[in-house]
Amino acid sequence: MSSVLRPAATNHGPSTADRYRPISTHLAIAPPVSVVIPAMNEAENLPYVFKTLPDWIHEVVLVDGNSTDGTVEVARELWPKVKVVEQRGKGKGDALITGFEACTGDIIVMVDADGSADGNEIVSYVSALVSGADFAKGSRFANGGGTDDMTFIRKLGNWALCTAVNRKFGARYTDLCYGYNAFWRHCLDKISLDCTGFEIETLINIRVVKAGLKVQEIPSHEYLRIHGTSNLRAVRDGIRVLKVILKERSNRKELRRQEHHSPLLDSVRGEVS
Repeated sequence: MSSVLRPAATNHGPSTADRYRPISTHLAIAPPVSVVIPAMNEAENLPYVFKTLPDWIHEVVLVDGNSTDGTVEVARELWPKVKVVEQRGKGKGDALITGFEACTGDIIVMVDADGSADGNEIVSYVSALVSGADFAKGSRFANGGGTDDMTFIRKLGNWALCTAVNRKFGARYTDLCYGYNAFWRHCLDKISLDCTGFEIETLINIRVVKAGLKVQEIPSHEYLRIHGTSNLRAVRDGIRVLKVILKERSNRKELRRQEHHSPLLDSVRGEVS
């Protein structure tokens, strides 16, 4: 893919290489990368988040959920060019959808604001995308991944929900409810996002598979939230995730039924018979 920098002929001069940004010792990219960070009262955690973000990214989009602790001011101090947008709605799904719309990069990376994600891993996500993947999905349970922030009950619930998605939609995920992902912006043209809460991550994972997009899992380590308490509630949000799975499965069956009984197919069958 042209995104990977290759040695240029000497007569081309520096102009060819200038179109690329080095992101490691062996890889450089042309596509601009946007990082979306939904945040509500995360001022104490943002220094840890921004500290690990690579300096080659194109833009940081902070989606502020009406913070009252100086989150926006801290973000602007840490990353002067940060793009701050006000969240529509109240849930994480609302925040991410708002952030995606504000991105100008060709690649979009989702990062939580609680300090649990290591920004140094972004290079692995971007490398997977420029190598041919449409969607780079972070996994705490892929070989090389890990988590410091999941109870046994949450692990069991995540496994059960992940298994359900794999069986119902033909996916091969090792992790389901994880918010560290990256994708090409054009993927948004193929998946519609219309949920408000934490279940947004599951909805994205399901609709990516339904759209036939190429997925590559990226081993990722989830660290403990540094300050504050999470808004995640295992039982409540687990039920919401399950409802998304059942709804998407129902929609898939209905679509197949409509395709099977479409007037066009019926007319074709009539001509063949």
